[in-house]
Amino acid sequence: MLNSKKENNEEWKIPLYKIYSDDEDLNLITKIIKRGTKWAIGPEIEEFENEIKKYVDIDYCVTFNSGTSALHALFLAYGIGHNNEVIVPSFSFISTANSVLFVDAIPKFTDIEEQTFGLDPKKVSENITAQTKAIVPTDYGGIQCRISEIKKIANENDIVLIEDAAEALGASSKGKKVGEVADSSIFSFCGNKVLTTGEGGAAVTNSKEIYEKLKLIRSHGRIDKAGYFDNPEISNYEMLGYNWRMSSITATLGISQIHKLDKLIKMRQENAKYISSRILKFPQIMIPNVPDGYEHTYQMYTIRLKNKKIREQLHKFLIEKRIFSKVYFTPIHLTSFYQKKFKIDNSDLPITNKISDQVLTLPMYPNMTKEEKDFLIESIAEFFENY
Repeated sequence: MLNSKKENNEEWKIPLYKIYSDDEDLNLITKIIKRGTKWAIGPEIEEFENEIKKYVDIDYCVTFNSGTSALHALFLAYGIGHNNEVIVPSFSFISTANSVLFVDAIPKFTDIEEQTFGLDPKKVSENITAQTKAIVPTDYGGIQCRISEIKKIANENDIVLIEDAAEALGASSKGKKVGEVADSSIFSFCGNKVLTTGEGGAAVTNSKEIYEKLKLIRSHGRIDKAGYFDNPEISNYEMLGYNWRMSSITATLGISQIHKLDKLIKMRQENAKYISSRILKFPQIMIPNVPDGYEHTYQMYTIRLKNKKIREQLHKFLIEKRIFSKVYFTPIHLTSFYQKKFKIDNSDLPITNKISDQVLTLPMYPNMTKEEKDFLIESIAEFFENY
């Protein structure tokens, strides 16, 4: 266990991420606050949803208070439930699997491939059974999985494909933006994402039926023909729902951020290119590998080390230099909860185990200074000179 003794970003010479903001963010938020009403339910929510639809080039978008809520809501909307199997990666944030359990379904952990760290289409095919109701691939750190191959498998087996694109808004593969290929997809807007609103999420789809269900699910099953606090009539509640709405203030930040999303991605790509070109000389490091035809947003900048021992030593060294690094991800199936509940055979996921022992995520944010990047690179060089 690392003992960094760091309690906030100000104590790090280089934090893992910094949120990019400008006067547009401040001015729009100030405008909402000063109007003195509609902080929670206002026109900005629909405006943000329209901006996401336009950016992704898809018919429908529903915002939520988190990406986890968006994924949970999609499972409910598709009727996924008791004893249904859902194919998911173990190499992901735990909410991918937890959301399956939220609806009393069964997460079926399936191995990943080494290039994008996404679900391996071959393994997905092998793991489909009569109980399989959905496939939920994760896009790791700003690069899309092999979604077109997985979509073909889903279509052939008449299985729902829901893309956990929490980390990948703005990425693309083979000319298609993330969110265009799957039946439905979710995004997260929490603090370290390329587009962040602090917290928040969204689901996108081309299905009007799913869209209508999502709107009911996120707001207590209530049919809203007008804003709740603008409507003097008695509300009608059609189904069981939840309080998963996004606030107007959050949506306003999203509007401002999406206006500069392509700029933020470009800044990240330039930073990644600079760092990669200078650490490529170390044979113990594998830099991010972007397949032909893929656009990587570098929501995270993750390197691979030759083995776990080197990874742990470099991780410790960087922490001591006050450079934040973190392991994304340790396998979900190895957490105490999932081991107790399912007792999963670790040998079934060899690539997941291999990658999780090698990865180390380094600092990455749009406005990294040259001094910060150089200090990171020089620190890595120092480590390997003395390794």
